[in-house]
Amino acid sequence: MFRNYIRIAWRNLLKRKVFTAINVLGLAIGFGSSVLIYLFLSYHLSFDNFHANSDRIYRMVTEEHRDLVEYDPSVPPAFAKTFREDYQYAEKVAKIVTQHGFVLHSERNGEVDKFKQNVAFVEEDFFQIFNYPLLNGSNEVSLSAPNTAIITEALAQKMYGSAEVVGKNFVLENDKTIQITGVLKNIPKTSFLKTEVFISFQNLEDFFEFAATENWNGITTNLQCFSLLKPNQNIDHIETALLELPKKHRAKTKNKHVYRLQPLSIMHFDPLYGGLNPVLLWVFGIIGLFLIVIACINFINISTAQAFYRSKEIGVRKVLGSFKQHLFWQFLSETFVISLFAILIGVGLAVLFLPSFNDLFQIELSVYHLLNIRFFAFLILVLGIVSFLSGSYPGILMSRIVPVLALKGKLSHNDTGGNTTRKVLVVAQFAISITLIAATLIISRQIDYAVNTDLGFNKESVVMVDIPEDMEPLQLQGLKDRFNQISGVQSTSACLSSPGGADSSWGTSIKFHNRPEPEEFSIELKAGDIDFINTFDIPLIAGRNFFKNDSLSEVLVNERFAQKLGLASSEELLGKKIEASGGSVKATIVGVVKNFHDADFTQEISPIFIGANNNWYNELAFKINMHNTKSTLAQIEQVWTDTFSDYVYEYHFLDERVAEQYESEQRYLSLSKVFSGLAILIGCLGLYGLILFFVGLRTKEIGIRKVLGSNVANILALFTADFFKLILIAGVFATPIAWYLMEQWLQSYTYRTEIHWWVFAFAILSIMIITLLTISYQTLKVAVASPVKSLRTE
Repeated sequence: MFRNYIRIAWRNLLKRKVFTAINVLGLAIGFGSSVLIYLFLSYHLSFDNFHANSDRIYRMVTEEHRDLVEYDPSVPPAFAKTFREDYQYAEKVAKIVTQHGFVLHSERNGEVDKFKQNVAFVEEDFFQIFNYPLLNGSNEVSLSAPNTAIITEALAQKMYGSAEVVGKNFVLENDKTIQITGVLKNIPKTSFLKTEVFISFQNLEDFFEFAATENWNGITTNLQCFSLLKPNQNIDHIETALLELPKKHRAKTKNKHVYRLQPLSIMHFDPLYGGLNPVLLWVFGIIGLFLIVIACINFINISTAQAFYRSKEIGVRKVLGSFKQHLFWQFLSETFVISLFAILIGVGLAVLFLPSFNDLFQIELSVYHLLNIRFFAFLILVLGIVSFLSGSYPGILMSRIVPVLALKGKLSHNDTGGNTTRKVLVVAQFAISITLIAATLIISRQIDYAVNTDLGFNKESVVMVDIPEDMEPLQLQGLKDRFNQISGVQSTSACLSSPGGADSSWGTSIKFHNRPEPEEFSIELKAGDIDFINTFDIPLIAGRNFFKNDSLSEVLVNERFAQKLGLASSEELLGKKIEASGGSVKATIVGVVKNFHDADFTQEISPIFIGANNNWYNELAFKINMHNTKSTLAQIEQVWTDTFSDYVYEYHFLDERVAEQYESEQRYLSLSKVFSGLAILIGCLGLYGLILFFVGLRTKEIGIRKVLGSNVANILALFTADFFKLILIAGVFATPIAWYLMEQWLQSYTYRTEIHWWVFAFAILSIMIITLLTISYQTLKVAVASPVKSLRTE
């Protein structure tokens, strides 16, 4: 019986090739988009779920309670040892400290190569917690001895041209000779690890003393602590027990710590600790659903419209003995055949555009990610749901047609679905498209606002270049003098990093002047020399710049610092003493700078002080003349490589670095644009199908109107007026929905753009123009035809 239904369905579909093609293409675009979104969601949901005992792996994190609660994905360096030795909750506990931009020297065929890599210093039990296997299949990874390392297979091939590198040496930061004791299989992209070099933790003290020592004084996000808990542990009980640690080790500080256990399964999706906001996954899941819904709406509208033409066929079938259920299953079979073809084409489109999708999101998905039971189950589920939703309503309508009325040609449109039903569905379709367009515009405006707003410092003509740490003051000054002799360099500053962005500072407690207690809030330390504010064009609003000195004795602060202290004016700060970082920094405030954005727009401007210390400098900042950029950059590189021949030269434009803070938003904006365009394209296909039907239905009416004096413009207005009314109704529904959703999204930004009325007006007008263009071709073709030909049409 099923084969018979399919055979008849195939024959019927071939009779209506144009409408069938429209339905297939609309559904194929919806299916293809949904496949890409499915891959995107499954990729993120698979993060770190490949580890054995992953349900027992936890990251130790910290809530820092000052005037505000801050969330840090780390713990003090001493926490791991205490948790391992003083408590009985965990089987294994291990720290990993990641350092960025280390230089590795390796020898290959008698030549020495340089590589710049992120390096992880790990305690021995780290690879007992995480089962990353060695290339030989073993999990027995040992880094117990100092000066030993394991690297990934990919890095081994890059450095030595072979994975057979056990026993070979490389030089780390021109200082330590490290022996390779193992080669890891390449780490999956769905791992939180982004390093390919793992070195014994015993070497950390040579490069990052604070993280290597057992202390409770502070936190660095470079350090993360993981534990493999024993089975059946009560997390609430453990976190309650850990409340005693701050009381014991940090009783005097106003930065109150609360230590939490974060499951590995949610580490990637916890925005409090820097993870991906799971709302984004829901948003893209809903967008995929919208695209399928729009395609289904198209199918239903076109199918019910065609029912009027097929009424005689249905009447004949009923007279010949077909029952309602037979007709229902027949139309459902036609929908199934269309959906099956559409899903095959959709998968093909998804595979075709997969490379572009990977480039957009910097992920590595391949066709192999489609070859699993879960994906085929997804396809079958979608195929079944879409076939049923798209085919059941038209099937029910057609099976209810009264044969006598059908054969006499006395059926009205209400007998085959009705104009009201179609209008409701079209309004829903338009409302989805308007919502997507408005959302895309608002996201674009917010990103543009964040990237192009005055940040309080110069980012347009500044180039950042890494330098080795711990340069001698005389050597650093001599290097700056050489750079300043380059004609295109206007100013040079040594600093920890640029004024805004990641890794540019660290938070510390602060004690102001003669106040007996430290302040409730923290302050951000910015390390920069005497040329810092001049190079970045940070305005000085009170006092003076600090003098050149070998020690940190004078500092600058920002206006926000005065506000947090409750002072009436910035001038009250001048000449006052401050202590920071547990008293290790003591200095006098000599100047106040204007507020500048030290982080992205999701965070408030922090209280900041700027001080000079040669031990804190990681980069040189060059303010350059942009009229001869290429020559200037070449001269900077020449001076740098002459000075640091053993290091790898890299430079970054500061405006690009600022834009990178919104890289994820840029990607989501691009995806929103693509899927908004696809939603509009699917809608246009549906509109074209409907107008094709209505024009055919009213061809004779058009001929009569032309004979009575109507021109082409009148006839075009006849068809567009109804659709424009539906678009306006859709706009009424879509505007508050889009406004609410985007207002909620903007809440995550402390500094944000406004939502203006014209955004929604533009979205509505865009849909009107697109609709006009869609229906114009077919309408004009009939409108300009001879009235005689139109009047002869049956």
